[in-house]
Amino acid sequence: MVEKFFLGVVLALLYSELTGIVPGGIIVPAFVATTLDKPCRSLLTLGVALITMAIYRLASKYFLLYGRRRFVFLLLLGACLSELSFYLGRIYFFPQTSGFVLPEVRVIGLIIPGLLASNLERQKFWPTLASFITVTVMAYFLGKLIG
Repeated sequence: MVEKFFLGVVLALLYSELTGIVPGGIIVPAFVATTLDKPCRSLLTLGVALITMAIYRLASKYFLLYGRRRFVFLLLLGACLSELSFYLGRIYFFPQTSGFVLPEVRVIGLIIPGLLASNLERQKFWPTLASFITVTVMAYFLGKLIG
């Protein structure tokens, strides 16, 4: 797991230096690569990031959200949606359990969706998404080869 994380950070840094496109942040592909064994978790994280970006685009029509404000808004909104998905999953999908939701169906962290949404919004959407997927998959498979 640690190998995948470090490989993800190094690959994201190299990729951004070579292409000029940050693949969803420097640490985001690394975190997602560590949990790519559970694709539901990775897809849920990506879904929360996309919902975060959609809400931001709607809110930016009514509020001045540029620079730091945009970044903080996306981070906080991503964290709130991450927690909301946790609680909704606990209530609607796993009502019989009184404890926590299974780790396979949780969003990765609180900050990861906001960072990914911020980079998807700041750069061109499709190249950033393709770069994110490429670096994540490369880190995952190189980590499997090494570890």
